Amino acid sequence: MEQIAEQLPIVVHSLNIGFLQTLKLFFITLAGAFPLGLVIAFGSMSRFRPLSYLTKTIVWIVRGTPLMIQLLIVYYFPGLVLHNPVWGGGETGRFAAASVSFILNYACYFSEIYRGGIQGVPIGQEEAGLVLGMTKRQIFFHVTLLQMIKRIVPPMSNEIITLVKDTSLARIIALQEIIWAGQAFMKGSQGISGAIWPLFFTAVYYLICNGALTILLDRLEKKLDYFK
Repeated sequence: MEQIAEQLPIVVHSLNIGFLQTLKLFFITLAGAFPLGLVIAFGSMSRFRPLSYLTKTIVWIVRGTPLMIQLLIVYYFPGLVLHNPVWGGGETGRFAAASVSFILNYACYFSEIYRGGIQGVPIGQEEAGLVLGMTKRQIFFHVTLLQMIKRIVPPMSNEIITLVKDTSLARIIALQEIIWAGQAFMKGSQGISGAIWPLFFTAVYYLICNGALTILLDRLEKKLDYFK
């Protein structure tokens, strides 16, 4: 116990740095995937068949393959196949590659949630809006969008919580997120070797983060109850 007490400040400091990297990847993914997912949803619902088929094919491929493989392809393909290492070899390059992979992956999942939410709004409301002289743009933003948000909050909440845990996959390309930091003490880091207990601490970080997100998303869902 005395040894753990001595090592604790070192471990916590390292885990804090890794967790900040995890949070950074989490928020950047959401910032990119939310709008891109809506664009992809519109593409899949487009009446222009080539665009619709292309979009649906991309979504099918991304959703049908593991995120870990996508990370490896995005990071290594430019350098090994195209001989153009656009990401470089540093931590910044690995983070950029991970961000692109996560944004594309989650945008495809979000797009299906958006599509379900939009198509779940009764068509009669759009027809009523047209009768009242509203444009399709006005109908979408003032009628469809608000009801869509209420419908998509529960499935979107599940994806957001899953994203927190999925960020750990970024270590496959050596991105130093929180689990990478915790696992490093098993292999030998900062004078500490063979210690597995830091990995249990990483679980606490995830539990606290997901707990806070669950509370916030539950409150958001309750505030949208007036759409019932």
